[in-house]
Amino acid sequence: MPDTAGVNAPLMARVAGHTQAFEKLFEEYFDSLGDALDTPSFSRFTPECLHLLRELSLRGGKRIRVVILNEAARLVTDEPVPGLEHAALSLELLHSHGLIHDDLIDDSPTRRGGPSTYYAYRERFPGRPRTALGLTVLAGDLALALSLRVLLDAQAAPPVRQAMIEAQTRAAAETFLGQIIDLERDVTGGLPDTEVIDQVADYKSARYSLLAPLRLGLLAAGAQPEDHERELSHYARLVGICGQMRDDYLDLFGDGEVMGKPTGTDIRDGKRSYVVAALLSSGDGRDGLDGAERAVLEAALGDPSCTAGTIDTIREIAEARGVAGRLRARMRDHAEQAALVAGGWRPRWRSEAVAFFELLPRWSIERSH
Repeated sequence: MPDTAGVNAPLMARVAGHTQAFEKLFEEYFDSLGDALDTPSFSRFTPECLHLLRELSLRGGKRIRVVILNEAARLVTDEPVPGLEHAALSLELLHSHGLIHDDLIDDSPTRRGGPSTYYAYRERFPGRPRTALGLTVLAGDLALALSLRVLLDAQAAPPVRQAMIEAQTRAAAETFLGQIIDLERDVTGGLPDTEVIDQVADYKSARYSLLAPLRLGLLAAGAQPEDHERELSHYARLVGICGQMRDDYLDLFGDGEVMGKPTGTDIRDGKRSYVVAALLSSGDGRDGLDGAERAVLEAALGDPSCTAGTIDTIREIAEARGVAGRLRARMRDHAEQAALVAGGWRPRWRSEAVAFFELLPRWSIERSH
C-alpha cells in the first residue's frame, strides 16, 4: 500500500509491518501444511496440488485484507489480539480459492506474474483436459476448506472462534453468489443498470475483501460487529465499488506494463463492466457515441481476437466522450462518502485506526494496478 498524498509515516510503517509479518506467517503455514493434512502416502497429485496452492498464494498480492483485519482490531485495542493470525490466514486462503476459480471461469493463463493454477494443470496434463479441469476445481475447493479449517485452530475463546467461522462462511457464500450474478450479468447481455453492476461488486468483492476482515478483526478484539452492521456494510460497499470501478477503469485506461497484463481484457471477454456500461449508455448528444463509434465497440465486445489497435481506438473514443472523467468523478464521490462514514467512528473507536479507514477509500482509487 503506497504512501498516498503524504499520509503520516507511522501509519504507513504500521501497514508495512502487517504485510511483512503476514508473509512470514504464510510461508510457515505452508511449510507445515503437508504434515498437518492426513493424505494417503502413495498420492503424487496431493503434494502437487499443495505446491500449486502454495506457489500461487505466496506469489505476491497486496494483502489488503490482512491490513484491514489488523486495523479493524486496532479500532478496539493496540494490544496483541489472540486469533488474529489465524483469521489472516483464513482470509488469504479464501482469496486464493477465489483466484483459482476466477482464472478457471475466465480461462486466464496468468496470475500475479506466473501461470494460473488452471494453466499449470493444463500444461501438466496436455492430453487430459478433464483431469486438468477437475484438479483445478479441487485445488480451489481445498483452499476454501483450509480457510475454514484454520479458524478451528484459532487461539481465541470458543464463542469468538465460532463467530469468526460463521462470519467467514457467510462471506464465502456471498462471494459465490457474486460470481453467479457476475456471470448472469454478462451472459444475459444487454445493458445492465448501475445498480446491478454495484450489486455484483458488493457481493463478488466487497463482502469478502472488506466486510469480512472488518468483522473478523472486531470479533477477535472482543467487539460485536453486528451492533454496527449497517454502517460497516455501507462502508464496505462504497469502498468495494470504488475498487471495482478502479479495476474496470485500469483495464481500459491503465498502463499494461505497470499492471502486468494487456489492457482491454474486459472488452474481449464481453464483460458489462463500469467502463463498458458507461460507453453503451452514452446516447445522442455531445457526449454520446455516434453510429460508427458504437459499431466499433459492439464488434469488439466479446471478441477474444480483438486487436490492441481496436482497444486503443475504443480508449480514444471513451476519452473523447468524457467516460474516463465521469468514472473518475464517481470514484471520488464514493471515496469521499466512505471516508465520511469512517470518520464517524472516531468517537467510538481509536483515532489512529480510524485514520487508516479514512485513507483506504482514497488509496483504492489512486492505485495504478
